Amino acid sequence: MRIGTKILILFLTLNLLSCKGSVQEIETKKPAPEFDFSEMLKNNFPKPIGIINDYGQIFTESQRTELTKILYDYDIETTRQIVVVTIDSIKPYNNIQKYATDLGNDWGIGTTEKNNGLTIVVCNPCRQIGIATGTGTELILTDEICKNVINQTIIPEFKKGAYYTGIKNGVAKLIEKWK
Repeated sequence: MRIGTKILILFLTLNLLSCKGSVQEIETKKPAPEFDFSEMLKNNFPKPIGIINDYGQIFTESQRTELTKILYDYDIETTRQIVVVTIDSIKPYNNIQKYATDLGNDWGIGTTEKNNGLTIVVCNPCRQIGIATGTGTELILTDEICKNVINQTIIPEFKKGAYYTGIKNGVAKLIEKWK
């Protein structure tokens, strides 16, 4: 009996040591999460709902309808697409121009062959406006022209609280210059 007890103790000890060894071999390292920041930024853009995307709700229904008709007719006539987006935040961006460019690229504004889109983004709470052009558009509507339209046509109306008039007049000026 004594040998049987010793064998049993030896067996249990070896069994216990083998379990302990197994536990020590298991790593408790947590895998580091992999982030695709481009996908994160992409998901921060709202979904397009048309030529006028008034997420900031600065236009009335009749103003959205009238501006949609102007931009839609221009698109049909020229294949040049102008999209207006109003938002309440450009986070995680700090620069509305970069936001407008990335949004226009993400949404695919303009035709693929000509890259002739134009995206106007207004962030009323941020008090910022940006105009982003596709590579085919920027040959005619340069950054300087867009900046002048913002400063001389759109912002004076915005200062009066006339957001629709500012955008409508700005769009008319951009269309005039785009010929």
